[in-house]
Parts: sequence; structure tokens; C-alpha cells
Amino acid sequence: MKQLLSLFLIPAFCSCIMAQDPVQLKYAAEITPQTAKTHLSILASAEFEGRGTGEPGGDRAAEYIANEFERLGLAAPVNGSYFQPVKLVRTRFEVSEFTINGQSFTNGEDFYLLGSGPKATIETKEIVFIGYGISDTQYDDLKGIDISNRVVLVFSDGEPKDANGNSLITGSQTPSEWVTSRTKRLQNITSRNPKLIIAVSGSMAEDLERFGSRLTRPRIALDEGTTDNAPTAGSTPVANISPEMANLLLAPANTSVNALTKRIDDAQKSQSRTYKTRLKSTFGSVTEPFTSNNVLGYLEGSDLKDELLVLTAHYDHEGNQNGTIFFGADDNGSGTTGILELARAFTKAKADGHGPRRSILFMTVTAEEKGLLGSNYYSRHPVFPLENTVVNLNTDMIGRIDDKHLRGNHNYVHVIGSDKLSSELKVINENANAEYTHMELDYMYDDPKDPMRIYYRSDQYNFAKHGIPVIFYFSGLHPDYHTPADTVDKINFEMLAKRARLVFHTAWEIANRDARLVVDSNKQ
Repeated sequence: MKQLLSLFLIPAFCSCIMAQDPVQLKYAAEITPQTAKTHLSILASAEFEGRGTGEPGGDRAAEYIANEFERLGLAAPVNGSYFQPVKLVRTRFEVSEFTINGQSFTNGEDFYLLGSGPKATIETKEIVFIGYGISDTQYDDLKGIDISNRVVLVFSDGEPKDANGNSLITGSQTPSEWVTSRTKRLQNITSRNPKLIIAVSGSMAEDLERFGSRLTRPRIALDEGTTDNAPTAGSTPVANISPEMANLLLAPANTSVNALTKRIDDAQKSQSRTYKTRLKSTFGSVTEPFTSNNVLGYLEGSDLKDELLVLTAHYDHEGNQNGTIFFGADDNGSGTTGILELARAFTKAKADGHGPRRSILFMTVTAEEKGLLGSNYYSRHPVFPLENTVVNLNTDMIGRIDDKHLRGNHNYVHVIGSDKLSSELKVINENANAEYTHMELDYMYDDPKDPMRIYYRSDQYNFAKHGIPVIFYFSGLHPDYHTPADTVDKINFEMLAKRARLVFHTAWEIANRDARLVVDSNKQ
């Protein structure tokens, strides 16, 4: 406990004996909880509809940010525009028909069908029941059965058990990897090339209630410039259905899910066989190109203006899903607000004759939630040469108190990746904190064994992979993460502003020091 306590006391002690720069303090004071709240209350409002990529609310957010950059006097660096168009493609898997013995069902409401590839119709008068889809030395549902180009019915939950409830695979109460692995069962089946997999799950109703339209939302990716956006052959489609729908499918054979489960357990071996029934489905991918914008504002430096700092945050979130708005106040309205606050502080400093020596690019990017797409696009189509980019400081979720700190110290920020490429960057950030902001710097996500792999999950990674030193500032995960409950009233604006001030002080030092940051390590 003493050693841990000393780690918190050292920064506070150092802050008392190091000289603070009154100029830095003056402009850092431009970043306030009140001005942050003004921006975030707009960005995370119902009017902006969760800022979905390619949705009207996302476009409104981009316009708002561009207008703020213009009002602050930042230059428009993309051929006179604040917008860098990012070419994307939206692929929606549509199910126009799904009937079992003449009864119709709706994708996303009664079941959900996942797949890819061009439009196709499957009509069959029989299915192959393959039990649990397991192929193991102790138990094999697929031994001697050819399911190529067939429609198969499989139990996606559980595994066969003996009279004592022990797994037939492990011989104990411990589940086998066929249960614990998410993909093993599916890979075993798809490797045999069935036409359609019908997977029965007892959690179907819960899945639909919990995830809703997210199960059937379109996928968004970078448009790689192909001349034809028509979908190519895809993976084996999987229709996830409830036991009740499966019973309807099995009704012509006078059997049911429970009866088949009992038959397997009683026999202690596979009961795979073909059953007569009727099923028809028409489905396929529909692909359309569209554009969403990164928003860039440029502040030119003085004697070192050819070198560049890039300060980023993603402005997109999960949008409006069937009338439910995912407001994204923390993720990442908070980081976007931080960028707007930083832009005001630096432009005010320059207007007063204290502009940075190096140039600064303030950039809010699109489609982070779709796979870091906006920052990926910029890194491949940079407006300013990447070799001139000195550092990327990224703010993604800086407005809350996470589960780890909820009952402890609220005066903290997670600092991620600061020493992965430059040993100097971590020291500069720590000195800035010791002198000005006095927070606990939590490095838990720098652990190479971090199971969440947070370092790879935000936009700074698209700069780091090009050898540019980065810091990802993060306040951590909380129960409202990626839910409609991530709203403005939950934001701690004092800490949002304080975390943004740490970014300001770190950026100020990097922008004005004589030497460019060294790139002397690679811990990625």
C-alpha cells in the first residue's frame, strides 16, 4: 500500500516544485466544463440521432463541427473544404421470404438469418437433422453423412449428456470445447458445404430482445474502388430460429426438439437423419456505395510549420435503430467535444500571438464504430504527408467514471500507447500531468495481455501502424457503453475538461519544443 500511495503523491509533489508556464495556463483555461457541456448537449441531442455513419444525424454532426472550425478561424485544408470524403460501401443482407410449411416469418423479429453473397432462393422438401453438429472421437453427429448442398438442422446449444448429466465428450460435468468455443461447431458444419444451416437456440427470444435490429443491420466497409459493387459468393447462410419454429419444421415428421434431444441422450449416440418438411427462403446481399466525411481544421505553425500534430476523435456512433436513439454522449461525443475545446484554446493562443511552432490538424473522423474506417482512410489518403506527422493524440470516451474507479479515485485518465513508439512521449505526457492536471495516469490497458485489446480499438492505431507516436486518452468502460443510456446527464464535465487540458498541455509541449519526438521503440 505504501508503494502505491507514493506513486500518487510523487506527481502532486513534483507539481509544486516545477515552474508552470502562465501562457499555457491562460489558454488551457479556455477549456471549461461549461463550454464542453454546450457542445456535447448539441452533439448528443435527439436532433443528431446518435450520429450514425451515413445517416442524417451523422451528417448534421459533421456540419456542426465544420461550422465550429470555420467560426474559430481554422483553415479548410481539403482543397478549400473542411470535409474529406470517405468512400464507403453499405451491404445489407435482405431476407424477402422465409416460410416453414406455409407459415411466414420475419427476419429480425421472429428469427435472424446471417450470410453474404448474391440473391438466392432455397426451396426444399427435406432437411438433414445433424444433432449438435459435433464430430468427436467420443461422439459424432456427422459420421457417414453427406450434407453438401443440403439444408441442415442443428442444435446450437449444449451437447449430448449421459444419465448423470455428464458430457459424453469430457465424461464429466465440465463442458467440452464444442460448448465453450463460439466457432468450433459452426466451422465443423460449414467445412462440409451445406446449402443452409438452421440453428436452433433456446435464447432466440432473448437475443432478439437484447440486440434487436443490430443483428440484421447492414455492414459498412471502405469502398476499395471496385468497378462492380455486386456481391460475390459468400459464406454459408445461418438461420437462427427458436425451438418453437423448429417444432413447426419437425411437425410433419411427428417429432420435436425435446423428443430428439431425449432420443440422443437415451441412445447415447447420434440420431442424425433426414426428415420430410417444407421450407422456402429468398435472401441475398444488396450493396450500395455512399460517402461520409472526416472533418478537418488546420492551424498553421510558425518556424516548424511543415511538421504536424494530429489531434483526433471520432464523431460517429450507433445512430437511430428502429426509433431507438443511441445518443453516444461519452462514445464519442465527449472526445469530439474535447477536440472542439482544444481547437478553441489553440486558435485563441495564436490570435494573441502565441501560436504553435508546429502546425496542428484537428480532425474528427467518421465510421470508427464500423472498424476505424475514417482514420484508416485518412492514413491511406493523408492530406498532409505522414512522414511530417509528429504525433497523434486521440480522445475516445473521456467523459465518464469507469467501473474500476467508480468507488475510488475519480481524478484519473487511462493513458494508452504513450511509450509504444516513443520513449519521450510518455515522459512529456507525465510531466504535463505533474505540472498542470494532477491526475492518476492509469496504464492498465498498456498491458500486452489486456484481453480487451483496447489499444487496437480506436483511431490512433491507424497512425501507430505507420510508425507515428500516439496517445489514446480514455476514461474507461461503463454499463451504458453502446446502449441508448449513454446520455449527456451521465457526463462528468469537470473530468472531461480536465482530461482535455492534459491533451492541451502535452500537445503544447510537442508543438513548441525544438526537437521532433524520437521514434525509438516498437512495443506494438
